[in-house]
Amino acid sequence: MSVITPLEPAAARGKRGAGQQSVHSTAFGRVAAAVASSRGSVHSVNEDAHSVLGRAAKVFVVADGVGGGAMAAMASRELVAHLHAALDHHRIGSTAVCDAMLAADRAIAESIAELTDSPGAATVALCAPVNVFSSRWLVAWVGDCRVYRVGANGDGAIDVLTQDDTFEHLNEIPPPGSALEDPARMVGNGAVLSPNIVFTGLRRGEMLLMCSDGVHKHVEPSELARAPDTSQPLIKRCEELIALARANGSTDDATVLLVQRGGLGVPWTSRQADAADGTTLE
Repeated sequence: MSVITPLEPAAARGKRGAGQQSVHSTAFGRVAAAVASSRGSVHSVNEDAHSVLGRAAKVFVVADGVGGGAMAAMASRELVAHLHAALDHHRIGSTAVCDAMLAADRAIAESIAELTDSPGAATVALCAPVNVFSSRWLVAWVGDCRVYRVGANGDGAIDVLTQDDTFEHLNEIPPPGSALEDPARMVGNGAVLSPNIVFTGLRRGEMLLMCSDGVHKHVEPSELARAPDTSQPLIKRCEELIALARANGSTDDATVLLVQRGGLGVPWTSRQADAADGTTLE
């Protein structure tokens, strides 16, 4: 198992750069985030992708490549890049997110068609605050990446905010070679008309937990709520959740991104740490 961040330049140079952690603060509040991603034993490359933390914009994305091989990895990475290019530093709303998803769908399909006739697509989850206090968030998804809201102070409370776009859930017959539990909606192959969007409140101390199916298919929601040790930095909690998925039998690529709302902040700052050097930001 290797732990990497696919969009982090250091990872491409072979650095053992596992996770990232960042803190964004304004006079209105504080948002801390951390992410870790692990290549599974069944793939030669990590087909998951995620936001690079430390940027000023507070848009968080996790994507899971579908179809196998380089095209799946390309689809997930392009999807994350397209969403950030369209949404960073812009007002976040349902229309903007829908337009960004559909534009990414077309762009990814065109990029892949230039290289091969093989398919490539990705499932995705996106979270972004929609007010200055970061107390209200937009949650969007296509496919089977998930988002949970986790209670503060490790109280065991957890809510599933997303519903997997599987053939079974959508009451559709899967094509030959696919199963009922496979995603029926993806970005990059024209299989999405509009992303799913919900809004949720986030109290101080609560977290949004975003993950790929390499995690949630092997860890029950109750375990996800209990596993993070609130005394540890967020990056350690991400790594613990991936380790739990591995212990429960996951061989797929696995990604966890945690976002936690804090209290009042100081004038805007954005800081970042790389888990490889052991630094934390608290």
